[in-house]
Amino acid sequence: MKTLQDILNQRSLSALFQPVMNISDGTFIGFEGLIRGPADSPLHSPINLFAAAKQQGLSLEVEMLCRQIVLESFAAQNLPGKLFLNVSPDALTHPSFKNGQTLAYLENLGIDPQRVIIEITENQPTFDFEGMRNALLHYRDMGFQIAMDDLGEGFSSLRLWSELRPEFVKIDMHFVQGVNADPLKQQFIRSIQSIALSSGTQVIAEGIETDAEFRVIRDIGIACGQGYFIARPKPIPPLTPPVEVGCLTNQNYAIEQPYGSRRSLTVESLLRYVEPFQPDTEAEKIFACFSANKDLRAIPVVKHGRPVGLIVRTEFIDCFAKPFHRELHGKKPCVDMMNAEPLLVEKSTSIHELSSFLSESGIEHFSDGFIITDQGRYIGLGTGQSLLREITNAQIETARYANPLTLLPGNVPINEHIEYLLQSGKSFAVCYCDLDNFKPFNDVYGYRKGDEMIQFTGKLLNNICDPQRDFIGHIGGDDFILVMQSKDWEKRCNQALISFAQTSLVLVEERHRSTGGYSSEDRQGRIVHHPLPTLSIGVIWANAVSFHSHHEIAEAAAVAKKMAKKKPGNSLFIERRESRQLEMAGFQSFPSACHG
Repeated sequence: MKTLQDILNQRSLSALFQPVMNISDGTFIGFEGLIRGPADSPLHSPINLFAAAKQQGLSLEVEMLCRQIVLESFAAQNLPGKLFLNVSPDALTHPSFKNGQTLAYLENLGIDPQRVIIEITENQPTFDFEGMRNALLHYRDMGFQIAMDDLGEGFSSLRLWSELRPEFVKIDMHFVQGVNADPLKQQFIRSIQSIALSSGTQVIAEGIETDAEFRVIRDIGIACGQGYFIARPKPIPPLTPPVEVGCLTNQNYAIEQPYGSRRSLTVESLLRYVEPFQPDTEAEKIFACFSANKDLRAIPVVKHGRPVGLIVRTEFIDCFAKPFHRELHGKKPCVDMMNAEPLLVEKSTSIHELSSFLSESGIEHFSDGFIITDQGRYIGLGTGQSLLREITNAQIETARYANPLTLLPGNVPINEHIEYLLQSGKSFAVCYCDLDNFKPFNDVYGYRKGDEMIQFTGKLLNNICDPQRDFIGHIGGDDFILVMQSKDWEKRCNQALISFAQTSLVLVEERHRSTGGYSSEDRQGRIVHHPLPTLSIGVIWANAVSFHSHHEIAEAAAVAKKMAKKKPGNSLFIERRESRQLEMAGFQSFPSACHG
């Protein structure tokens, strides 16, 4: 049996690679390099290998060999995309790493450093944050990117994130596995996603093992995924995901549904009034105010009713705590210690708009807070924490009425959205979508495949929607509603029919594809041939002049759907009685005949 020294001398290690997938489009952004010891040895397991290395004082030697083996195999296979290279904090600050040995090794192998992501593995407490930060700045200058492994599992992972500002963070698999059945895990991941959006970090969910876990991770909006469901670690990894995973990816997936209750939520709901100070207020009084109120995070500075700055507690206290600073600056005006360019937000700004802005701006606006105004005049403060709380409450409300199979809005938000549009005086197309011949498909293939067909249809319909102007809801079963304000709504409906015809066959066995259907026995014992499922869409044009409630719209849309289902194959029926109003609204007119 080989000893650890034998393994080092003979380089008896092998590399495995596990893909990291971009969830939005189903492509692999790169591969994590993993290591295994000799197959016939207890040191085959990486846990045993590194435990033995630590016990024998050979941790750095083993890690350096692992790094070399992974790089050599990555280069030999000419794998595309990025390489996630595991590096421990000890190795990161070791002279052999810092002096450029890895960079030279990459050059010899022909690997561009910009393709390598240093993945920091935290298996012990990290205290030298400054040393790590300086080391990582050095590596970034050489072209490397940084990933932080096992967020939520380590000793100090949140501080590492704050200190190191990595390009990627990996959520520990504990929070991913079973996430579909655990609301607390879902909320943890949503919170991490919100912070990531504010800090410019991409999140990778590790340990995805089931399609149910994948769907939840996808719908929360996590950028990337990794796990056995996508692909297991292999010496020669696949370059594309399996078909069943590809079908679940959701490019342009609209997580935020723009129905009425969400759109009506504004920044005013985040407002908390904090007594402002004048620009000439002495800094000593600001310090006394912070000392008296431990929960006060920031103080606005206002002149003639208009905000001119924001004093942030942490920055102010840090400055006053320095030797002699209180004596030197205590009597000076607070204007010298304020942020003169705070974020100003009008009270009528929507929560969705503010969230989008903060996700694209610097993290300081999220952590420091922002000033809320009414026509430019100060009325209070808002915080990133209060924004997260409102978004979370809205997500909980949305999830409460979501269809459990597709996680799309159910009947309550569908009706709310239609009522909102009617009350707003808007005109819109209502498209009732239904699968034809679904019951025979469900009988032949079973309910699990039937569920997959429904989920597939929901994703397909969602993809043809404009996420800024259109709404998709799942009534139940194989029935969906599209409420569309996009001007090219008819083109989008036709695209849905074309896409369904071209892609739904992936869910049908070849023998049934070749015959165009399947045969089964009816209640009278006769053999009946059933065609493959198709998609029917019935459309009406709606506005407050023609309809007074969502009940009336639902009845009219149901009639249009029945007309569409009378035509064979994938079909579109448009109720043409509102064509004149449609033309007056500036939309393309209805065709003179139904589409089949």
